[in-house]
Amino acid sequence: MIQERDEPLAILLAEDDPVWQKMALLMLKKLGHRAECVANGLEALQALEKMNYDMVVMDIQMPIMDGIKATKAIRKRWPTVPKIVVVTACSWYRESSFEAGANEFLIKPIGMEDLRAAIVRIAIE
Repeated sequence: MIQERDEPLAILLAEDDPVWQKMALLMLKKLGHRAECVANGLEALQALEKMNYDMVVMDIQMPIMDGIKATKAIRKRWPTVPKIVVVTACSWYRESSFEAGANEFLIKPIGMEDLRAAIVRIAIE
């Protein structure tokens, strides 16, 4: 079993779909983390300017600024933290997500165990 962290993480969820927002926020809460949600990559960058997050759970296909552009912008400004977990329904974004600076890549639909394992893997890096 993967070792859990003792303290909750501050997580920013960048997701435009209201159903996925609710599901992901519920999963993150059940996993014991503090999470806030924004609807696109630009809002994610704005939120990161205001608060330090340990992790971003980033969708790829969003309006205004997609997850790849947002991930690149985050890595340019903040090279190592926050950690970024890309969550998308499209497996072909895997390589471009890692090239942009993502730490983990999950394909929707994701389960709580998938999300927990990804968070634990990168939280203990």
